[in-house]
Amino acid sequence: MLLNAMLFLGALAGMEAVAYYAHKYVMHGFLWSLHESHHVPGKGRFEKNDLFAVFFAVPSIVLIYLGVHVYDRLLWVGLGIAAYGLVYFAFHDLLVHRRIRHSFKPKRGYLARVVQAHYMHHATREKEGAVSFGFVYAPSIEKLKAERARIKAQAQKAAEKRRT
Repeated sequence: MLLNAMLFLGALAGMEAVAYYAHKYVMHGFLWSLHESHHVPGKGRFEKNDLFAVFFAVPSIVLIYLGVHVYDRLLWVGLGIAAYGLVYFAFHDLLVHRRIRHSFKPKRGYLARVVQAHYMHHATREKEGAVSFGFVYAPSIEKLKAERARIKAQAQKAAEKRRT
């Protein structure tokens, strides 16, 4: 039972790292064509970016299936990934983007920092220049502002180089 709990919690925590790198290098990389819909004002209830929920659900479904039918330890990894999906939905879609209307608005503490960090991420509508790629972990706003300033300065230097 302890091993199952560790597998579940390890998968749940590990998904934040997977989501961070997928967000930074896949969503803001070669699949920007899907993720871009999330950085521009919406025109409907769904956006192309929602396909990433399907992409992330597939490994969870496969592992749960294999855990039930082949090797029971995989069930707990699949459930950990699914639990991360629920946490992501609660934080990202409900708390930050309010895809279902509610009145809760955190004013301080961890939840307020998560919301602010994601708003900092959306401060750009471009593929480059974004900060804060995690969904559950949120650096301090001061760190994110410093990172944005560094990115802007770097982009200005690159633009100046191209002009000369």
